[in-house]
Amino acid sequence: MASVTGTQSAAKRRAILDAAIEAFLESGYAASVDDIAATAGVGKQTVYRHFGDKQALFLAALAGAREGVEDGAASTVADTGDPLRDLTRRGERILGMALSPTLAALHRLTIAEMTNHPELGRHWGDTAAPYLEEDLTGYLRRCAEAGTLDVPDPARAARQFAYLLITEGRVASAYGTRPLSAARRRTIARDTADLIVRAHRR
Repeated sequence: MASVTGTQSAAKRRAILDAAIEAFLESGYAASVDDIAATAGVGKQTVYRHFGDKQALFLAALAGAREGVEDGAASTVADTGDPLRDLTRRGERILGMALSPTLAALHRLTIAEMTNHPELGRHWGDTAAPYLEEDLTGYLRRCAEAGTLDVPDPARAARQFAYLLITEGRVASAYGTRPLSAARRRTIARDTADLIVRAHRR
């Protein structure tokens, strides 16, 4: 019985999160908890029992949306021995995730609400996809070990690559309001990869 109860509780939580993501994307932070509960097919108190308050619900919805997009981008990029090519391919994958309609919209919403709710900004920064950083850091460390690049601090270089890449992608796409073609994303990824490779070339 405990297992069934746990499964039902998890299903309700997922339904609430799905409804919350939809509501926040449509109405912003002003979305009604009553409407979210109705869409999820639960009572308002059930929402609060799972998430405590509206801000916690928003943060959980934000994390849930990111996980959904990130899971689809989590495939491993094989090493070819060519840092420019390998970083470009990784960059294309990261841009595809960061500029996805759902994450771009949630990013804009987070920026709009940060003045009144600073926790949202801290949460956005704290929940960066760890596998992306680990993948980039690991790749750059392997390049250093193989002697193809001189990278004294792989974690720092990985952050620089990711931040330069995502920032240019967001600016070029007007923060996700103007779709970028695959060719444009590839160019941004290659240009950013080229900067990193040039900076760490032996």
